[in-house]
Amino acid sequence: MATQALWQPKEEGLREICGLLEQHISPTSDKTRIWQQLQHYTQFPDFNNYLAFIFARAQGTPVEIRQAAGLLLKNNLRSAFKSMDPAYQQYIKSELLPCLGAEDKHIRTTVGTITSVVVQQGGTIGWPELLQALIQCLDSNDINHMEGAMDTLSKICEDIPQELDYDVPGLAGRPIDVFLPRLFQFFQSPHASLRKLSLGSINQFIMLMPTALYLSMDQFLRGLFVLACDPAAEVRKLVCSAFVQLIEVNPSFLEPHMKNVMEFMLQANKDSDDEVALEACEFWSVYCEAQLNPELLREFLQHLIPILLSNMVYADDDESLIDAEEDDSQPDRDQDMRPRFHSSRFHGSDDMKDDDDDSLNVWNLRKCSAAGLDIISNIYREEILPTLMPLVEAKLSTSDDETWKEREAAVLALGAIAEGCVEGLYPHLAEIVAYLIPVLDDKFPLLRSITCWTLSRFSKFIVQSIANQKGAEQFNKVLMGLLRRILDTNKRVQEAACSAFATLEEEAAKELAPYLETILQHLMCAFGRYQRRNLRIVYDAISTLADAVRVKLNQPRYLEILMPPLIAKWQQLSDSDKDIFPLLECLASIAQALGTGFSQFAGPVFRRCINIIQSQQLAKVDPASTGVQYDKEFVVCSLDLVSGLAEGLGSGIESLVSQSNLSDVLLQCCVDDAPDVRQSALALLGDLARFCPVYLRPSLSNFLKIAAKQLGASDLKESFSVTNNACWAIGELAINVGSSISEVREEVSPVVMTVFSCLVPILLHAEGINRSLVENSAITLGRLAWVCPEIVSPHMEHFMQPWCAALSMIRDDVEKEDAFRGLFAIVRLNPSGALNSLEYMCRAIASWHVMRSEDLHNEICQVLHVYKQMLSDGSWERCLSALEPPVKDKLSKYQV
Repeated sequence: MATQALWQPKEEGLREICGLLEQHISPTSDKTRIWQQLQHYTQFPDFNNYLAFIFARAQGTPVEIRQAAGLLLKNNLRSAFKSMDPAYQQYIKSELLPCLGAEDKHIRTTVGTITSVVVQQGGTIGWPELLQALIQCLDSNDINHMEGAMDTLSKICEDIPQELDYDVPGLAGRPIDVFLPRLFQFFQSPHASLRKLSLGSINQFIMLMPTALYLSMDQFLRGLFVLACDPAAEVRKLVCSAFVQLIEVNPSFLEPHMKNVMEFMLQANKDSDDEVALEACEFWSVYCEAQLNPELLREFLQHLIPILLSNMVYADDDESLIDAEEDDSQPDRDQDMRPRFHSSRFHGSDDMKDDDDDSLNVWNLRKCSAAGLDIISNIYREEILPTLMPLVEAKLSTSDDETWKEREAAVLALGAIAEGCVEGLYPHLAEIVAYLIPVLDDKFPLLRSITCWTLSRFSKFIVQSIANQKGAEQFNKVLMGLLRRILDTNKRVQEAACSAFATLEEEAAKELAPYLETILQHLMCAFGRYQRRNLRIVYDAISTLADAVRVKLNQPRYLEILMPPLIAKWQQLSDSDKDIFPLLECLASIAQALGTGFSQFAGPVFRRCINIIQSQQLAKVDPASTGVQYDKEFVVCSLDLVSGLAEGLGSGIESLVSQSNLSDVLLQCCVDDAPDVRQSALALLGDLARFCPVYLRPSLSNFLKIAAKQLGASDLKESFSVTNNACWAIGELAINVGSSISEVREEVSPVVMTVFSCLVPILLHAEGINRSLVENSAITLGRLAWVCPEIVSPHMEHFMQPWCAALSMIRDDVEKEDAFRGLFAIVRLNPSGALNSLEYMCRAIASWHVMRSEDLHNEICQVLHVYKQMLSDGSWERCLSALEPPVKDKLSKYQV
């Protein structure tokens, strides 16, 4: 293929590429082979010129081939445009512009896609001719030119709207200033396509809110109210979207018109087009979440609630109706398997687990309406019950097969308001639960599944009622009903029942002990029956059970039911099978629950975890030698299971780690380039420091340096989980790995200032930082001060106030005791360093609810008396008078 000053294609090259493209779009061709040939052509510098020529000029060629050339060109330009010969870049641009007004719609839409990619790569400044061409096309009266330009502009607005809000040489104003008046004009176009594209383009700027749109807001709103009655559903949907975005970005724009907007949204929520109704339905949740005037919405509730309830009924084409027919004899397809995300181990007071919600399912009008009702119920509480409950009761009173969807929507509504309206429902909850229990056995699978979910929403009430006999009987019926549904033959019901049961387990905790044998029999029966996707939910239910009942699980008769199926699965899965992830998580929970009772299973589990980590570390460097593809999740899950073993076995894990090379493996994981591997490795490091410190002693210095390096992240919000675990691990290493504080001082002291310089800024700017990280920083700073007070005390006046404020927030436990020992160690060395922070220190001391350590109690007394004597000029009394009465009361127990 030739390179010339004025590029021209060769006939032979055109024929060859067109022939390949024709084969590529043929349904019977060998796609892989043809794709490889097309990729081979990309090594020729002018291959993209050929594609541009075929797309733009090959008039006698079928439009499908021209379009295929255009789409291939788009993909190539995405990665190669910036490195192309400028002359070739210019050639491609010049071929694209005449296509803006092409007669064929496929060519017009494809040129818009290619043009947007070129603008993404080179910006509008690099292509001033494009802006002029777009303006000319928009100002013409030719529908093809107007539509082609509008389609291209809408794609640029969607992909890179900010590009149109920069100054461009040679243009009067920014591109947005030039285009916006033309877009407003198209609101009145007789062509629905132009109305849709113009409004869609402006909507892309609402979140950015450039000055041009801000200053034109009145004109935009007038246009929206005109388009609100548009005959085209796509336009009405965009009107709803605009109002929803405006509420999120700047509700003040809509405040003068809010009643009209709500009236429109109410009508749109009933639109015959489901997509319009869905977009309108989003408005109510967004309005409530923006915490706008509740009085305005209150007057619409009696009209809105019936619409939401009506829209919660399954649509005839809802995909769930098809899925609901699947029984558990049908194997799961690969596309049924949702992506799975393991949460790395996190040490702190915050719950780091993400709710496994429906975010991966299709969002539709039914789910949006239920979410809206949930949010509204949390604001208006029992106020909505007089409107809602008669409608719900009417739907529940039907019993024929034709109305099952109405009953299902009513049960969904009860679940949606379970949290917000609990006080208003409370006198009737026993009756509601009694109604729902038989529905667990309904003939319609989706009624059975939604009943599981709704009952789980009332878990707190169901468990609290155990105290009286009727409540205990009802709890038993709910529990047995959910266990029956766990063994349902329908996959959808299995999933709902397992998830609902896990929620009940969390709430019931020790109340489950009398039912353990029955629960385990049902769960392990499900474990043997379920297909791959739902098997993950059984693992979760088993893990939740272990977390709930803890050591009560450690009885031979329970372990005989629980462990053999898990061990069989453990032996069946290979080290590179991703189905082992949820099993590793499950075993970690069981190990922590059983404690030393897990010892009989611990050896093989520990050794396999080490093998998995080592094989993955090798696969990362040399996949060919291991025959497996590297996947960090294997490492993370294995590290977390070893942490679970450490927590369960306590010092009993020492016999396992002492015969292994875990120390070397762990050092490598602590410096891994993946943050979640480092996070789990540092959590394990802290656990090992607690339970087998002797093992870490030879490598203490290395581990301290590595952990200290993890504290220096530039973006705390991105890396706070790693920083949090590193901070916690340093504190555990400092006070545990050695028979006495003095023994480890030599190895701890070199990192003290590095750690100190990272932790103090966290305490100084605690307001915007994760609470666990602040607490762990305060504890670790205290532990380092305890080990090396002479290094920390000279700097104490720089951090005493925020440090004491953070210590005040920590719950009473051993870690808090350690931190206070550090506080008093540096105060003894440098009492004047805390004088300006005495009030803060008094509040921190008063934050103790129960002081279990007599030594620490005596130490507090001594420190306070030292300050009382130092401030004998009346300053002590002034300090006390500045404290709140509850703080003074707490301090009185220390005889000051």
